[in-house]
Parts: sequence; structure tokens; C-alpha cells
Amino acid sequence: MGTADPLQLHEQGKRTLVLGEHRSAVLFSEEAGNSCPNYWHFSPYGFCPYGCHYCYLAGTPGVWFSPTVKVFLNLEEILAEVDRTANQIGRPTAFYLGKLQDGLALEPLSGYARTMIPFFAQHPCARMVILTKSANVENLLDLDHASRTTLSWTVNAPEIVQRFETNTPAITDRIDAMRRCAQAGYPVRAVLMPIIPVGDWRETYGRFIVTLLESVPLSRITLGLICSYPQAQRLMELKLGRENAISLLLASPLARNGRGAGREGGERSDDGRIRFGRATREEVYRYLIGCIRRHRPDLEIGLCLEDEAMFAALDLTGSMGRCNCVL
Repeated sequence: MGTADPLQLHEQGKRTLVLGEHRSAVLFSEEAGNSCPNYWHFSPYGFCPYGCHYCYLAGTPGVWFSPTVKVFLNLEEILAEVDRTANQIGRPTAFYLGKLQDGLALEPLSGYARTMIPFFAQHPCARMVILTKSANVENLLDLDHASRTTLSWTVNAPEIVQRFETNTPAITDRIDAMRRCAQAGYPVRAVLMPIIPVGDWRETYGRFIVTLLESVPLSRITLGLICSYPQAQRLMELKLGRENAISLLLASPLARNGRGAGREGGERSDDGRIRFGRATREEVYRYLIGCIRRHRPDLEIGLCLEDEAMFAALDLTGSMGRCNCVL
């Protein structure tokens, strides 16, 4: 794009739409070093137009060097590959749309949901899980989905959205979209991530959880804190400055000095991601799980990209592998 500056490249990429074809759009996740159950995912889109300051995807190699928003035009071929893969597996299997993109942000432009959702509704084995921050659900509400598409929203407390999620739909709009889709019969989930424990975070998140659970009949909620890569943190610091609230919690020298505890207890985990310190994560999870269980004791709770020890500490061992990206 005529610049080597990563921030300028990123900002220009967010304003650039690329149309192309994707010949390896159906892949299997191969996470190691955490509890991720791994899963099939597919990519009719690449990246997204939103501007979250903490975006982990912006720091991955595929986006760092080519941070453009992409629509892949060979949707028929991509779904044919999903069909072949699902038939080979031979049992109900989730295909996740949201690992490398926002699943609905470009829906008003592409209209892909009106092809994808009927495809999965009729398939004997393939199921779809979509993750989004979008409120663009008009194309979905009249479709016969047969409950084989699960819609999931990344949500956060309004104060966090306003502070760290530039150019994203307001959380009130997301919750309204969730409610409308639940009324249309879709299974609806939430991913509360990244939880950022700044200020009076207990009050902020406790109040938000009550609002969310009273507004939407969720089938599952997944919790996660910051789990990012050094390049993503570098880009965030170019946007917000090195002394921003997230970097202070992560102890920014950690990204430059290698694995180990930083001045605020951050740590580089076995999977190479940078996280808040273990004690901080456990404290936050324990508080939010308590909030959820007081209002919805029956609601299934998962953790995103955590290790087995954290599940054990929180008495959630039975929830391992029951997070957002799988059935």
C-alpha cells in the first residue's frame, strides 16, 4: 500500500476492500499449549472493518503483512469443501465462521448468509457457528435455519466498548440483534471477551452481565481475557501509547524481554500468547462466574484459550472443550 509503517498500513487496510478467491478456505485449528478443543473453520471473508484497539488478529502474520478486508467470491466452492469434509467426518460437526474474520460485518454487502444458512440447515452433518460484533441480522431473520446455525456475539461492558472498540456497533445494538435472532429460533451464545479489568471492573462487568442475561436467552457463554501476540500489542501501543491501560496490566516490557512475570504480573504462556497474570485471571473469572450463576445457574460456561490448571482452579474441568467454537 506504499508504506512500511505498521500503523499506517493497518489503517489503510481497514479502508481497503479486496475481492478475490480463497482456495484453502476450510481448515482445522491446531492450537497447542492451551485447552482449545480445536475445530474446523472456514473463511468466506478475511479480517474485518472494525477497529478494536486490542485486536489479536491484527498481529497474526497473515494480517500483519496484508491487513485488508476481504470478500472471497468462490462461496460455492468453499461450501462444497465444507460438504466433503463433513461427509468424511460422518457426524454432526461445527464449522466456525469467526476465527479469522467477523462473521456478519460484511453481510449487507455480500448477502452470503442467505446461501450459507440454508446450506447448513439441509446438511446431515455440517453445522455452522458464527461469531460477530455486528448488528446486521436482517438477512437472517426469515430463513429456515433448522437450528443448525448457532449465532454468537462478542460482547463487552459498554464502558469497555466505548474505550477500546472503535467503530463497532453499540452493545445495545448487539444485544437487540441477539434478542431478535433468539426470537427467530436461532441458538444464541455470547463470548464475553476480552475482559479488561480496569477501574471499578467488578461493578462495570457485574452490571453488564445482569443486563445481558436478562435480555437474551443464551445457550452458552464463554469468558476470556486478553490473549494476544507481541505484534498485536505493538500495534495497540502505536494506537494508544505504551502506557495504555491494557499494556500496563500486561506489563509491556514482557513483550520485549521474553517469558516470565512482568511488573504487573503479566505472563507469556506456553502457546506464545501474552496474558494477564494467573492470579488476576483467576480472580476475574471467579467473580464473573459467580455473577452468572446467581442469575442463570443453569447456563453453560466455557473459558477461551485457557489452560487445564485454570479450569481446575475454578471447578470447571467438566466444561473443557465446551466453549464457543464447537457444538
